[in-house]
Amino acid sequence: MMKVQKDFYKKSDPNLWTGRADNEPSYWHQIIRCVDLAKEDFGSNKTAENKFALLGYYCDEGVARNQGRPGAAKGPDAIRKMLGPLPNHFPGATTLIDAGNIYCVDRDLEGAHSALSARVTGLLNKGFFPLLLGGGHDIAYAHYAGIKKHVGSSKKIGIINFDAHFDIRPDENGRNSGTPFYQIAQECKSNAEPFNYFCLGIQGQSNTKALFSTAKELGVHYLKNHDFVMSNFGEIQEQLAVFLEQVDHVYLTIDLDGFSSAYAPGVSAPSPFGFQPDVACEVTKLLCNSGKLISADVVELNPNFDLDNCTARLAARLIHLVSYHLSTK
Repeated sequence: MMKVQKDFYKKSDPNLWTGRADNEPSYWHQIIRCVDLAKEDFGSNKTAENKFALLGYYCDEGVARNQGRPGAAKGPDAIRKMLGPLPNHFPGATTLIDAGNIYCVDRDLEGAHSALSARVTGLLNKGFFPLLLGGGHDIAYAHYAGIKKHVGSSKKIGIINFDAHFDIRPDENGRNSGTPFYQIAQECKSNAEPFNYFCLGIQGQSNTKALFSTAKELGVHYLKNHDFVMSNFGEIQEQLAVFLEQVDHVYLTIDLDGFSSAYAPGVSAPSPFGFQPDVACEVTKLLCNSGKLISADVVELNPNFDLDNCTARLAARLIHLVSYHLSTK
């Protein structure tokens, strides 16, 4: 019997992009174009100064495997709905595409990861800056793999993670949302490459002693949540400057459960002790201005537990912030 190939990719629904309409393209929903990566020549605009591509990760299988609360698969479309009404502040010619979603078919997380990595590599090869919408944080392993294939083994990739959790659990029982950076660390070790990982917002209440020990063994750089505050921004800048000197490219991953639940209640693992948006935004601006940021994602939005879409709005504004500062740097 012939084996049917799984289709992990689908084009996004254009009806998600709505909002007030002006005669001029004043809002994101007026300038974005939904494309089918499997069929269209989406990189044909050679005159655009800035090229951004949204790619959704419609998957929470990794969260379920990690005994979290399902619902993050609905995150990408919730973010899209909040992005549509945001203003268009792009200077000059800009291409903004919605590149669709990667789905987890038949709970095949590994297959979804392979599909997502290939799409990330393809977008980068076409000159786009990928902005990925999660979905569970297991996306990080696939996202990194896609970047790595694009830049090659000679380039050093630094990972900066805004998060309450290290996500460096050993993966003996398979991949999940708690294992992505452990997987990356093991591949770096196998390839005799440095593991450059800086986690901002780590909470003692969210990580076991064993995980802190693993972080030490892997050489993870981190700041705890009480140090990831605006009053400590000078120290944060100094540590980031040292980290950035050691890498060629930076991959930024923003886990919404790192924020205080006052700002981000709609996540699998909310925390009242999380960090605030102001410090995350300032660090994001710094990274955009560094010239080394190559790709970014915002993950772990769970619309099932959101309040008045405030977590989805936060995610959308973070995506908006990254794209704006990259286009104006």
